[in-house]
Amino acid sequence: MEKTLLLVKPDAIQRGLVGNILSRFEAKGFRISGLKMLQMSKELAADHYSHLVDKPFYPDLEKFVTKHPIVAIVVEGKEAVEVVRLIVGPTNASKAPAGTIRGDLSNSTSRNVIHASDSKETAEKEVKRFFKGNELFDYKFNVMEYLMATDE
Repeated sequence: MEKTLLLVKPDAIQRGLVGNILSRFEAKGFRISGLKMLQMSKELAADHYSHLVDKPFYPDLEKFVTKHPIVAIVVEGKEAVEVVRLIVGPTNASKAPAGTIRGDLSNSTSRNVIHASDSKETAEKEVKRFFKGNELFDYKFNVMEYLMATDE
């Protein structure tokens, strides 16, 4: 099974959207293998957004993601990275289609309620960045036989 990372950002936490967001992935049939709330430090933010630290908007981004807690989630399932990105919608939420998380719950690029890994390679690095091995759980998820039976 493919794993990917989601970060429910501070704007979603403050608006009480965690359950709404999480339920979309559960309804799609993804297994939750890791879930925790944490306060992102400046160091963790700089590591996670290392590709953006030289951008003029980075100081505002850092302030945003470190001001309030986030919820880190690892979900797994068939083609998790690609399917999760479709559920989340484009980074620029004002262009995100209705039915996506960003299309339904945000209208901003910088305050777009959720982060999702953009590739399998990135997902692997990001999962390790936010979760230790003993914080991820492997358990029987009975729904998988119903979701995947016709595809195999």
